[in-house]
Amino acid sequence: MNLDDIKVFKEIDTQNMIAEIDGLPDQLDQAWELGKSLVLPKWESISRVLIAGMGGSAIGADLLSAYIAPRCSVPVVVHRDYGLPAWASGGETLVITASHSGNTEETLSVFEKAVEQGCRVLAISTGGKLAAGAEEVSATLWRFEHQGQPRAAVGLSFGLLLGAFRHLGLIPDPEVELKDAVAAMKSQQVHLKAEIPTMENPAKRLAGQCYGRWVTVIGADILAPVARRWKGQISELAKAWGQFEFLPEANHNTSAGVMNPEEMLSKIMVLFLRAKSYHPRNELRANLTKEIFMLEGLGTDFFNAQGDTPLAQLWTTLHFGDYFAYYLAMAYGADPTPVSAIQGLKERLKEHS
Repeated sequence: MNLDDIKVFKEIDTQNMIAEIDGLPDQLDQAWELGKSLVLPKWESISRVLIAGMGGSAIGADLLSAYIAPRCSVPVVVHRDYGLPAWASGGETLVITASHSGNTEETLSVFEKAVEQGCRVLAISTGGKLAAGAEEVSATLWRFEHQGQPRAAVGLSFGLLLGAFRHLGLIPDPEVELKDAVAAMKSQQVHLKAEIPTMENPAKRLAGQCYGRWVTVIGADILAPVARRWKGQISELAKAWGQFEFLPEANHNTSAGVMNPEEMLSKIMVLFLRAKSYHPRNELRANLTKEIFMLEGLGTDFFNAQGDTPLAQLWTTLHFGDYFAYYLAMAYGADPTPVSAIQGLKERLKEHS
């Protein structure tokens, strides 16, 4: 389709997902301010943190974990499953349960187990069973407001988690870098909005390149979780199959998978995310791997993160990916908001509860 036909966009995008994407920089900034204003108990002797969530509620934790890894004084584990590992027990363990709706069954399972095992618990949600459970056992609850899809609340998820780690004194104050990231997002966004024509809009051009192809996104270091985010947005917005890989791990397995099935290779598009903050060896690996894949007949391209700091590079790349996935949805004529397949599965799971 014509990606410059804004009238058709409005017909396809029935719930105005583009407004959520346009508003992401402000959402991130507002979430940080909200996180600063909320209160945590004066927990001491926290020696490990587990953040539990699924889907859109988990990606904020992935982004946080990648950003704070060089800065945080304790290990942080992102948990996408039921229950808890045996080591997550006692007052030295902080369990953060994040569920946009408050009704995610895996996360509710974690919350119950964390209370049972005597962990410190912080619940983050808009409400639902998680908020009710937290209030019932007097666990700390951070409630926020958001009416859209969980994947459209990634700024809230990240900003609140970042605020919690700041409150706990587990990281240096990131405010200057956070504000810089928001400014970098807004600067980049000028070229990405729907009214910007394809010839001047790199996100629209990339969507055109990827139309009709199996998209694989590869990231490293600070952009590893962003590769996951791009994949998730391709699937949920464009209703298209996607894949993500991490470097250097992909060089130890995926790099060998470029021979079979031959008829599929020409339909693959591999997008390499790059940032100035990459470890030099990972930057070299991205360049060499792209070259190898290209010579094997796969479609390839780079996306170079904007911004001067790791946090700015993380968020400008994520934001570009949201626009790209949105325009891919428009190219396929797919409404980017509803996810009937996911909702249908949840309903079937309820039948067996």
